Amino acid sequence: MKWDDIKALLRLIGILLVAEGGLMGLCLVPAVHFADGTVVEMSVCTAVTLGVGGVLWGCFRRYRRIGDRRMAYLLVVLLWLTLTVFATLPLLLTGATHSITRAFFEAMSGLTSTGATVFSDVQSLPASVLLWRSMMQWFGGFGIVLLVVALSSRLGINRYALYTAEASGADNSGRRVVSTVLAVRRTLAVYLVATVVFIALLWSSGMEMWDAVNLTFTNISSGGFSVNGDSIASVTHLQQYILAVAMLLSGVNFTLLYLFFTFRWRQIGHKLEQFGFYIVLYLLSVAFVVGGLHWSNGYNWGDAVRLGTVQTISALTTTGSVVADTTQWWTPVCFLLLMLSICGGMAGSTSGGLKIMRVLILLRNVRGILYSRLHPNAVMPIRLNGQVVSGHIRSNVMVIFMVFGLTLLLGVMLLMLCGVNATEAIGASVGCLTGYGPGLGASGGFGSYAAFPPMALWLCSFLMLMGRLECMTVLVLLLPRFWRRG
Repeated sequence: MKWDDIKALLRLIGILLVAEGGLMGLCLVPAVHFADGTVVEMSVCTAVTLGVGGVLWGCFRRYRRIGDRRMAYLLVVLLWLTLTVFATLPLLLTGATHSITRAFFEAMSGLTSTGATVFSDVQSLPASVLLWRSMMQWFGGFGIVLLVVALSSRLGINRYALYTAEASGADNSGRRVVSTVLAVRRTLAVYLVATVVFIALLWSSGMEMWDAVNLTFTNISSGGFSVNGDSIASVTHLQQYILAVAMLLSGVNFTLLYLFFTFRWRQIGHKLEQFGFYIVLYLLSVAFVVGGLHWSNGYNWGDAVRLGTVQTISALTTTGSVVADTTQWWTPVCFLLLMLSICGGMAGSTSGGLKIMRVLILLRNVRGILYSRLHPNAVMPIRLNGQVVSGHIRSNVMVIFMVFGLTLLLGVMLLMLCGVNATEAIGASVGCLTGYGPGLGASGGFGSYAAFPPMALWLCSFLMLMGRLECMTVLVLLLPRFWRRG
């Protein structure tokens, strides 16, 4: 690695720090409006972040090109870590928490759109901090690196490598750089428009603008943070359904949404397999959850349908918004919700998990293997969206499943070694690695991770980063060959 490459990397980090500082500056609006006493603290946070970002951007502005492809992976990891460190400033300086561990956990959860929190009473937080938590999820939900790809016309690095390093589960069927940038810009356009639309819908339904803005930011990004201690349980039934639609759309491939809302029907036709599987899986899961809530928990059919519909889509899209104390629900229902969060939404969406696309390829691969046992000489190619899935892609999917599973099991073991009981460890490992957020026991439902020991919180923060970057981007940095010259 050359020094010029590192300087170009620092320049890009500076650009994103300036963007993050700009978002911090917007948090001064509720600080002044609600007079929450954090104007000075938020001003300092904004100034420090803008200052550091501006210095990096200015000092290394001449270094625009990165010649080493390996720097894409290093850039992605450093971006997330650096922005997370600076995101802790509003939490620490405003007194929301005095623990660096808790602040880092909350910031990582926000930027990775995980939704796990260490605050057991979020309503007691200053208004500026509440907006900052929501903005972190909105900013991170789209993907910080995807913003770089979308908005930087002279990035100087292999944009496709950078795109896949941050979102290896994206719908990257196109291989041209131009196609990648175009897809990301379309995604950003849909993301911005959807944000404005759902703020307007919630506000028109009678919700206060403050709540509408925060809940839209956290649900359209598949985040799950809330300004209320009971998540979205206290909003009206209509508003819960509106948020459910926002969550449902956030789990759909954004390029597909762009084609749909721009009436490009011909380009949609061959891309519906993943969407069809997504909808079928959701409907079958809703039927099971609704039945479980009615017959095992005693809810009437109206409440069972509402709660089951909203909570199931929250789990499948790894949003993590909660409409009831799910820790009291029938155990098979709770287990299904965790399994859905592992599955996740569609590739190219804001949701986490393994992604529907990978699950579908895996299932078809299993079917092909079983068929070959009956007909050893038959050739049965695996197809997705009308195209043959190459052996290279199939092997990558299998490897990611294996790495994801091993990381999940290792996370459970290490959390238990930190003193977390088995049930909590399983729920926390799944919730943090998938980006769902709520776990089991005290960390599930309306609970929080406040009781977790410091070492467990650091481990959960690492699991969030691993899940957001889909494991492989972080693991590649651990290879000795990565750090060798040449």
